[in-house]
Amino acid sequence: MNSLRVLIADDHPVFRSGLRALLGAVPGLTVAGEATTGQEAVDRAAALRPDVVLMDLQMPGISGIEATRRILEHAPDAGVLVVTMYEDDHSVFAAMRAGAKGYVLKDADEEDVLDAIRAVGRGEAIFSPAVARRVLAFFAGHTPEAPARAFPELTAREREILDLIAQGLSNPQITARLFLSPKTVRNHISSIFAKLQVADRSQAIVRAREAGLG
Repeated sequence: MNSLRVLIADDHPVFRSGLRALLGAVPGLTVAGEATTGQEAVDRAAALRPDVVLMDLQMPGISGIEATRRILEHAPDAGVLVVTMYEDDHSVFAAMRAGAKGYVLKDADEEDVLDAIRAVGRGEAIFSPAVARRVLAFFAGHTPEAPARAFPELTAREREILDLIAQGLSNPQITARLFLSPKTVRNHISSIFAKLQVADRSQAIVRAREAGLG
């Protein structure tokens, strides 16, 4: 059987070193490369074409969620396994919406991490027990907070405009879609940026897509 090629995307050198040592000692698994930022993960995945990407969520630059989405846009056959400290509903379901095939916590046993890598490499979906309980609860009807309520500080109109921004629409396109004046759209967007504490449109798009908008 061909060795599974794994890309490690994590900004913590000690954790990367631990994963590299773990994978290097296991037959059938090969470290194809490493990335320390979200954008680097996207670029290295495109260049190296790994079978599995181990993705941290909190990455410098673009988040692990957005990096996952961009990786899978260009390499849909890659399996992204989220390896993170976060097990809250928002993180879990944002990762699933982005296309991650697995989700394990950083405190998982080494064998559990290895099993997850192999499962994702086979195209299976796998979650650590704590995360699996959240997923089961979701499908049982106990849904997490709806994406439209992800930003309670925004008005209904502002959420609508943020959703259109996340879809990639320009200001003139939003103006035409909502039958608003250009000035009104600009004012709404300024208000959105201030409330979300983002500096520009790209940061707003990342926040919106992480919450399931767009």
